[in-house]
Amino acid sequence: MRRGAAACSAVVCAAAIGTLFAIPGGPLFPDRALASSGSAERPAFSGELTQGGWIRGTVPAGTRALSLDGMPVPLAIDGAWFVAFDRDAARSAILTVTAADGSVASWPLVIAPRAWPVENVDIPRKPEGPTEAFMALRRPELARIDAARAMVTDAQGWRQHFIWPLKGRISGRFGSQRIYRGEPGAYHSGVDITTGQSGTPFVAPADGVVILAAQTPFTLEGNLLMIDHGMGLNSAFLHCSQILVKEGDHVKQGQVIGRVGMTGRATGPHLHWSLKWREARLDPLLFTGPMN
Repeated sequence: MRRGAAACSAVVCAAAIGTLFAIPGGPLFPDRALASSGSAERPAFSGELTQGGWIRGTVPAGTRALSLDGMPVPLAIDGAWFVAFDRDAARSAILTVTAADGSVASWPLVIAPRAWPVENVDIPRKPEGPTEAFMALRRPELARIDAARAMVTDAQGWRQHFIWPLKGRISGRFGSQRIYRGEPGAYHSGVDITTGQSGTPFVAPADGVVILAAQTPFTLEGNLLMIDHGMGLNSAFLHCSQILVKEGDHVKQGQVIGRVGMTGRATGPHLHWSLKWREARLDPLLFTGPMN
């Protein structure tokens, strides 16, 4: 499924974590990456400081507040925090800490741009929009998706190093986009994985709570399954032939939760997996590392 490619700034989320980790092969950020403009101590963090990526870390004991570009970043009891960046995030952001003594310090974050796969197509983009008949079906579906993403659960899966929900051929990459005679189309909002057949089971990439399990196929997504991994970070699995869990279920990383299909708008059997926090579309590959 593809989404519009309008630019937006970095967005943030937070929840409790026990330890820091870096994805194997992912960057760790040296002191020179942040230059303090105050006396507060710089937070420690690691992750993927790039478009479609994320970082998480801890603040020094007693820290009063943390913000990114002026947007508050909630802090867990242990001082843990999480920040994620949209596919089209700006190339810089400001991380600000208010220390226990009230002093404030800020550090610039340099968000690395990505070279997204672009395909130039020598045909015009279809000008027609959705019909009212289609939107009559679509609006309730979008409302259910928005309501699911607004749910707050006790899931702690985002603490974990995510695993691939399915092993197979990657047939569609996050962020890829077609250009129709100079006019950009929507970019691909997730990663597509295929085994060449319907019915292949797929698993939860991390612990979570089922926030949407469509009983009837949606117009575009088909049988749609959504899982919250904690504090609003969620996965969506599209085109399922079968959903094996129900709304409200707590699932564990590696648990079979559905089967690959081609329901909804799909030209062949595959699993579309997307990750999102608020309006930020994230690259699943930056959570899992390459598929082995």
